[in-house]
Amino acid sequence: MAILVKRILALALIAGFGMSLAACETAAGFGRDVEKLGEQIQEGVEK
Repeated sequence: MAILVKRILALALIAGFGMSLAACETAAGFGRDVEKLGEQIQEGVEK
């Protein structure tokens, strides 16, 4: 029984770590999109 609990806990930790990495990449992509949008707005104002 203890081995099963340890395995479930290990899988939960691995899944949580993987999801946090995926979320971090998503946030980084969102940041790049916002940066590009800001650059386009600045170019439009300069024209």
